[in-house]
Amino acid sequence: MPFTRPLLRSVSRTASALALCLALPLWAQTAQPLMTADELRAYALQQAQLAVNDPAARVEVQLGMPEAQAPVAPCLRSEPFVPAGMRLWGRASVGVRCVDGANWRVLFPVTVSVWGPAWVAASALPAGTTLGANDLRETEVELTRERAGLPRGTESLLGKVLVRPLQAGQTVHADAVRAATVVTAGDVVRLRVLGGGFAITASGQSLGTAADGQPVRVRTDFGRTVTGVARAGRIVDLQP
Repeated sequence: MPFTRPLLRSVSRTASALALCLALPLWAQTAQPLMTADELRAYALQQAQLAVNDPAARVEVQLGMPEAQAPVAPCLRSEPFVPAGMRLWGRASVGVRCVDGANWRVLFPVTVSVWGPAWVAASALPAGTTLGANDLRETEVELTRERAGLPRGTESLLGKVLVRPLQAGQTVHADAVRAATVVTAGDVVRLRVLGGGFAITASGQSLGTAADGQPVRVRTDFGRTVTGVARAGRIVDLQP
């Protein structure tokens, strides 16, 4: 249901504990409540949850008060809204606008905190560590305080190498790891050509260093230079 309500009665300063009007000069001077703080907070929470769209996330909303403004005209019906282009993430805003009897709107600051699962270092890990299952643990972190790039699963982390040290409990971002090196310059590698029902192999010497899935140049035993895809086990796949 939309968050709209008619204005049914005037509310005195002492009887409007639920109304936002007592907290603000502009509301007090209208002598009529527009929405309760609980209603506006519930609306902001609902919209933030829709924007996050993640059943594993926990969303919290803190509602603030706007700066003092000039009195607004009496309004018969108001409704909340999210400003165009506003992302309900971290510091944001929601508003209340009159839709019957006047033409005005007021913005309220909100702080949206989103909590969700993430992978962190199970202990202090130095740079160069090849991550295994025992190096990681899942815990709840405040996602609104984290930058983008938190992997949701371990498949993009296990077997990868840390490019910088991590403290115990520190979140592991995608840019904190790189693929493990599988071929190093100077390695003797096995060249492999795979086709429909056949496989051809030969040997050669790697001219570069590469991680699994990266291209690498190889000099064959016949002196020819070819480029293939590095694989674990010092294997380089060539296109048939």
